[in-house]
Amino acid sequence: MSQFGHQDSTPALLTLLKRQRWLAGVWLGLAVLFILLPDEAQALSLEVKLSGLEGRYQANVQALLGLYQERGDKEMSVPRLRALYRRAPEQIREALAPFGLYRVEIASSLTEPTADSGAWIASFEVDPGDPVKIGRIDYQITGAGADNPRFPKQFPMQIGDPLIHADYEKAKSSIVNIASEEGYIDANLARHLVLIDPVAYEAIIEFHLDTGEQFYLGKVRFKQDLLDDAFLAKFVDFKPGVIYNPELLLELQGRLISTEYFNDVQIQPLQGQAGPDRRVPIDVIATRNKANVYRVGVGYGTDVGPRFSLDYRRRYIGRRGHNLKAEIEISQIEQSLAAEYRVPIRNPVQDYLLIRPEFYAFDTDSRQGDLFKLSVAQSVRTKHGWRRIMGVDYRYEDFSVASEDDGTFNGLVPHLSWSKVVTDDPINTRNGYKINYYLQGTSEDLLSTSNWLSGQLNYKLIKSLGERMRFIGRTNLGAIWAASVDDVPASQRFFAGGDNSIRGWGFDVLGPDDPLDNETVGGRFLAVGSLELEHQIVGNWGGAVFTDFGNAFDPDYQQTWQQSLGVGIRYSTPIGPVRLDLAYALTKDPAGFRLHFAIGPDL
Repeated sequence: MSQFGHQDSTPALLTLLKRQRWLAGVWLGLAVLFILLPDEAQALSLEVKLSGLEGRYQANVQALLGLYQERGDKEMSVPRLRALYRRAPEQIREALAPFGLYRVEIASSLTEPTADSGAWIASFEVDPGDPVKIGRIDYQITGAGADNPRFPKQFPMQIGDPLIHADYEKAKSSIVNIASEEGYIDANLARHLVLIDPVAYEAIIEFHLDTGEQFYLGKVRFKQDLLDDAFLAKFVDFKPGVIYNPELLLELQGRLISTEYFNDVQIQPLQGQAGPDRRVPIDVIATRNKANVYRVGVGYGTDVGPRFSLDYRRRYIGRRGHNLKAEIEISQIEQSLAAEYRVPIRNPVQDYLLIRPEFYAFDTDSRQGDLFKLSVAQSVRTKHGWRRIMGVDYRYEDFSVASEDDGTFNGLVPHLSWSKVVTDDPINTRNGYKINYYLQGTSEDLLSTSNWLSGQLNYKLIKSLGERMRFIGRTNLGAIWAASVDDVPASQRFFAGGDNSIRGWGFDVLGPDDPLDNETVGGRFLAVGSLELEHQIVGNWGGAVFTDFGNAFDPDYQQTWQQSLGVGIRYSTPIGPVRLDLAYALTKDPAGFRLHFAIGPDL
């Protein structure tokens, strides 16, 4: 008889069924959660409310309050939000402390999203209190400069003033700068503290400056292999023995760099070599720049059409800082080839003698010809900022005006000019002006073939009208004293019309007309003006409205006055505004439109 063993499996089966039901529940829950979740996680919405502050108080709190700065962060989490909220009162107090506010009271609350708002709301009601005032000032200047009258007798802030930390830093910097400008190289700010007494609620300023000895600038020594030291000495505008002022050394460095002789200039004061007279020797270490520079340019203007240019510059020639520039310009109506040799004189940064040979060919609707000119001139900058050029030209010109007015000019032409440019930005000007006076003439006593004297005034003004508008005014006036316009070479007669004259007409097509063939012959007088209003629309884009008026005149011919109206588009670029103008010639018969395009600085 056989026997079989038996074991009850019910508990194991129940355990398995329970586990399966638990797993099914988990999967069901995950499925429901997956269905309920949106396709993309929604960014936490947060609103930060600040009350009780205004002006610079509010602006500084908003700038330093982390909760306010991160309120739009798409990755903001609830734990991050709560952490920022806890830190907010401390940050608000830190933001108000620079204004002397040390009794700041803050009532804050953080509201979770509701069905109505759906956003977290962090509210801060701030009572800044009264600013702490200065109760005591301990101000001391000691050392060799203690009696120097440039140091203020009292600290610039006074007892009873509110403690504004920015004002304190400004006062501290001004005194330290005086020490630097007066040659106290070893000046030591031994103590500079601002203490707050929370019980008395007052500020205590402690400021102790030990000036040390006063130093002076010594001899300047040049370490370079390019130019004569005697020539470079002209760039030094101080004499040994003047008070040591770092600004003088920075200005020397700037002047040397601006010449483009050197690509690196280092100024090294040698204080350790100062003798008993406390004169500090100065070493100037300079590295020569590349000698040759080339530039190729391509442009376009409605007056001249496509334009090509090639420039060459030799930055230095010889040991006395001479330099050379040559340029070729080619367009449909003008071609020129010129060279200019400069010899620095007096102040070598801005004064020079120049020798300039030039060949110029022109072929416009009104005049054609060739001009050779050799100029010798002196160019200097006056103490009031004017550029004065005085010289004499030898000129030979072979020209044709209209169809039957041919002629030549051969002679010496002395000339004198003054010019000045004042601008807040030389590329995209908001406020500024440019003015130029020019006087030239000749006589048969100067080996000339005719007698004439010419004067011109050119002026352009740019004035901002608020943040988005500019007014631009321009005038060009000229007069030639001669027996007849026929005695004046074509290149010196006055014509009008074009991008920089009267828009609506072509380049130099306006002026007195010969009644026989109705062709422009040019005049002995010029009066042209322009009024323009520009408005910035968005970003770099702007628009303009303008009117141009005037003409070239001559008493031997019928006088006519011309005027145009127009609108334009402006776009600011790093090389100056791009200008596209549509001008309507009101007085033209028949009247009509003309498009003008130009690019470059306004002044």
